[in-house]
Amino acid sequence: MTVAHILATKGHDVVTAEQGDTLTKVASVMAERRIGAVVVTGGEGTVLGILSERDIVRAVAEGGADALAASVAAHMTRKVVTTTGEETIPALMERMTEGRFRHLPVLKNGRLDGIVSIGDVVKHRLAEIESEASAMRDYIASA
Repeated sequence: MTVAHILATKGHDVVTAEQGDTLTKVASVMAERRIGAVVVTGGEGTVLGILSERDIVRAVAEGGADALAASVAAHMTRKVVTTTGEETIPALMERMTEGRFRHLPVLKNGRLDGIVSIGDVVKHRLAEIESEASAMRDYIASA
């Protein structure tokens, strides 16, 4: 199974932000949408960065409540680790675990095509395991 299989199920929609947005605006969107990160994009879907809950917490810890008026550009992670639809789920799981990433933007032809969270990966893996267990039960019952 690949990242493309996850996107086929969950869709390709990604909540994005612009570099000039404030942390307050993005935090509100994240709370409303119940998500842990937004991808910061430039023209034509290029990925410029990612802003996660952790980035916002760090900003507030360092600058107090005033940090919430700061721009996304000031606090986003600029070195974004990405994936493609062709990456296998086991390889993705390993990279997410080693890098301690909870969200990976998915690129297609250098443009944002989706996002995969650790929750998406776990959900997919559990469904896969349940399907395998069901197939084994059916096989045993028919033998």
